[in-house]
Amino acid sequence: MDSFFDQDYRTPQCLQQRLSRRNFLKSAAMASALTTVPLATFASIEVADVTQEPWLTLNATLEHLLPSSKTGPGAKELQAIHYLYNVIKQYPIDQDEKEFITNGVGWLNGYTNKQFQQPFAQLSTSDKESSLRAISQSRAGENWLSTLLSYLFEAMLAPPAYGGNPKGIGWQWLKHKPGFPLPKEGKRYYELPAYAAKEAQPISIKNIDDNLASGSATTKPPGKAL
Repeated sequence: MDSFFDQDYRTPQCLQQRLSRRNFLKSAAMASALTTVPLATFASIEVADVTQEPWLTLNATLEHLLPSSKTGPGAKELQAIHYLYNVIKQYPIDQDEKEFITNGVGWLNGYTNKQFQQPFAQLSTSDKESSLRAISQSRAGENWLSTLLSYLFEAMLAPPAYGGNPKGIGWQWLKHKPGFPLPKEGKRYYELPAYAAKEAQPISIKNIDDNLASGSATTKPPGKAL
């Protein structure tokens, strides 16, 4: 698969479970419930280098999906990219999901390089909007954006120890009272003995550099970009 518009794409089982409405709501509830988890062992929060791919494009996408505003925090203030970085690097999630998230960067940049001769992060706000609307017309693109949105909401609701929601700004905005005690670094749910034995697999970011260079999204989406 080399673009969001591959006709042979089928939604992986791991994403079917994550993106169903019930599981989407459970995911947000779980992020909030993590505030009450007790725990053990040590690992520090890792910070994404947003000047490098795939984090550059993922960060630009998250910040477009939830921009900063006077009415509430955006992805930037919520540090959503650092939450997502820790998800991919440390969480015991399905390897296929990790690869889908990171490979989507190459597919998105392949599309924008073909349409605008620029990677996504360098586009104007209006061109970013039209690009995301265009890829959302494909099943893979819709799934990719929905997956990022689900992690964006988790970043808003999870304790700061997971990389996002610094100083609980997401809770403050939503007037949410978190549980107690809050988990700290080294005391997160995936650091429980049951999870500690399952080391996170290394991510395989396939062909991102090639996609960026060649614009591999060869299939044009149906209709015009909105």
